[in-house]
Amino acid sequence: MPKAQANGIEIEYETFGDRSGRPLLLIMGLGSQLTGWSEEVLQQLADEGHRVIIFDNRDTGLSSKMEEAGAPDISGVLKALSRGEEIDVPYTFQDMGQDALGLLDFLGIKKVHICGHSMGGAIAQTIAISRPERLWSLILISAPTYNPGLPQPKPEITNLMRAATGADRTAYVEKAVEMARAIAGSGFSLDEEWVRQISVRAYDRCYYPEGNGRHLLARLANRNRRPAFQSITAPTLVIHGDEDPLLPVENALDAAATIPGAELMIIKGMGHYPPHRGPWPQIVKAISAHTKKAWG
Repeated sequence: MPKAQANGIEIEYETFGDRSGRPLLLIMGLGSQLTGWSEEVLQQLADEGHRVIIFDNRDTGLSSKMEEAGAPDISGVLKALSRGEEIDVPYTFQDMGQDALGLLDFLGIKKVHICGHSMGGAIAQTIAISRPERLWSLILISAPTYNPGLPQPKPEITNLMRAATGADRTAYVEKAVEMARAIAGSGFSLDEEWVRQISVRAYDRCYYPEGNGRHLLARLANRNRRPAFQSITAPTLVIHGDEDPLLPVENALDAAATIPGAELMIIKGMGHYPPHRGPWPQIVKAISAHTKKAWG
């Protein structure tokens, strides 16, 4: 896979589809590598006329690691937040958004459709707010708003996320499967074999838990972004499952009610689903219809 020099770091990326297609940048969530996108979904998006771009966020996969930041002190940051103190983190979603824009500059793409999943949706929001001229459209899938007035993740999900994962490959894979089961909705069967396959691939490609921790610090540095949503001018599609235990569906309702002209797609029985099969054929169709309309 190629690397791009972007925003002062190296970004590992890959593209699918015809170069003349509608450019679609996909941004993954917390700690997830570009290999987390199903090749089946990527091919479907390419077949729908997109030039699909995927990449490893900083501190994941084969992109640059922020090792100079040191080990993430998550417990210390949580204690500081509980005391109402300001926190200092190695980088923010704004920095990660600049990474994505730097990749687009490297590829010579001035304007793009951006689709973010989970934390990737928060990064996509940041770009849409700060650099509206770079977007043809915005797609948010299972994305947060960080509005403190909304329902929070179920405690059992939070506890599972915070539970230590052993450095052993088997333990890593089993934890990934356990998490996938916990966040999947009841409306679609979970392809556990696929989860195991991508987890093995992710572990062998780059096991780097420190990056996950620093991603979490970037998330903890966020505040309620609802007030800034009014400034988003890109045509926006908000997609969410009504059984998401990690980011409850109220996040989608909040975003769609606040972003001017946003369209809302609630998928019955979908949880905080991994990007593979299940509801994804209908999500691909919705993304394609949205980008065609915004593309003009």
